[in-house]
Amino acid sequence: MRIAVVGATGNVGTAVLRHLSGRAEVDAVLGIARRLPDTSVEPYGSAQWHQADIQSSDVIPELADALRGYDVVIHLAWLIQPNSERSLLRRVNVDGTRHVLEAAARAGIRQAVVASSVGVYSPVEDATPRDETWSTEGVPGSHYSEDKVAQERVLDEFEQQHPDFSIARLRPALVFQRGAGSEIQRYFIGSIAPVQLLQIFRPPVLPLPSGVRAQAVHADDLAAAYAQAALLGAHGAFNICADDLLDGKGLADVISGRSPAAVQVPLPASVVRGLIKAAHRARVLPMDEGWLDLARHVPVMDSGRAREQLDWSPRHTAAQALEELIEGLAAGEGHPSLPLRPRDLQVQDRSELPPTDHLVGEQVDPVLLRHYMADHLAGATAGVNRIKRMAADYVDTPVFPEISEAAEAIRRERGFLIELMKRQGFPRAIGSAAVAWAGERAGRLKPNGRLPLDRSPSTLVLEAEIMLSAVTGKLHGWSTMKDHAEALGVDPGVFQALIDDAEVQREQLETVHRYARHRAFRPARDTFDKTR
Repeated sequence: MRIAVVGATGNVGTAVLRHLSGRAEVDAVLGIARRLPDTSVEPYGSAQWHQADIQSSDVIPELADALRGYDVVIHLAWLIQPNSERSLLRRVNVDGTRHVLEAAARAGIRQAVVASSVGVYSPVEDATPRDETWSTEGVPGSHYSEDKVAQERVLDEFEQQHPDFSIARLRPALVFQRGAGSEIQRYFIGSIAPVQLLQIFRPPVLPLPSGVRAQAVHADDLAAAYAQAALLGAHGAFNICADDLLDGKGLADVISGRSPAAVQVPLPASVVRGLIKAAHRARVLPMDEGWLDLARHVPVMDSGRAREQLDWSPRHTAAQALEELIEGLAAGEGHPSLPLRPRDLQVQDRSELPPTDHLVGEQVDPVLLRHYMADHLAGATAGVNRIKRMAADYVDTPVFPEISEAAEAIRRERGFLIELMKRQGFPRAIGSAAVAWAGERAGRLKPNGRLPLDRSPSTLVLEAEIMLSAVTGKLHGWSTMKDHAEALGVDPGVFQALIDDAEVQREQLETVHRYARHRAFRPARDTFDKTR
């Protein structure tokens, strides 16, 4: 069987690719994503890839071409953040589902497995298990639940219009795995939370909202369910969750590291909701209060149908899956895809670096070289901050993939430069980095012909030009270091690879600039429309 996976780079998509690579029944896998992963690393290397942005109906013809010859589509693509961009979330999550199904039908595919959620169910106030016949009106106050309900209505409508098309809709509980630690922090907890401390200390006292309870499933177990549904040609809804229910005490036990002194301190849900709302409005907390509403009111699911019809059973308990996630949160774990990128700057292959005791040879003045590299590091710091902000500001544009991919590459390269300087014994030049950081932020205050909170059509043009200049300067920096690779103790090929990467980034930023400059100065055109 030939299987296409839409949204193949996230928490669940990565696990699905990992599972499918080990199934003898699967002949080929096509990964589809808005931003492509590092295909030199598994599980991404075992799939073929197609890049597509599913939020626009314009994607249907090209996606249909990519899907031809495949037997089934597993549709996992779902955008959780940014909360403030509700129209963007609806275009990707709800309209995107419709576009994927239409493309599959045009390609001659007659089966899809779609990621729904426990969030589609109507609220309850008890812990009585509910099966798939429970009402699907969603939990008021949760935009995630609202979009999941709208998505299922799309599935209902599509099935009515295509009676020969079979859809299995999986409704999983919370999905955890160690490799999603960084992503979970980024989407829900935020960078300010000192989750790194969980590596050395687990709090024995846990303040939790009263009445809280949760079901969970390990990403690998959920991946097995998706594979079974695809291979068996399943139809209808399936609840997917581990056997155990995590109530307040269970959550406290796991989070505390099974401390005998673990204590849950119940807090009034209304108080916690108010705190979450205030923290979210202050942009301290990425998640909004709707996630608490969802956690408190979704039903406990009965997964008996999946066990019977999919021959599926979980290998991990919910407690084990949560423990893995906590370990991943503490360590900032991730995978080489943009949604799952690790929290910390990392050098992917430390064998490319000189030994930790390497010192610059006598043929090079170490003081001059240190200052030169420090200046490039200061520029890299400003560049990382600027392009990270660009990615956040233009997440709803067609050029977001190019911006975010360049941002991740620049972020990794800065990590390489930091580690290289450290191994040379070069101290960090905090002053110049701080000046560059402050200058980059001050540059955001420049007038652009619009109100301070508005995006000017010309801003993206200028931002792209600034980054193009920065990447060009960085390219020459790598060239200079390549000339002195022997003194630095680094294979010249490493710097050549960085030069090649800079050329790719330049091409990506040229695409961004071309998109923006064609729209920025024409009053009849919207710079931020959703088509190229």
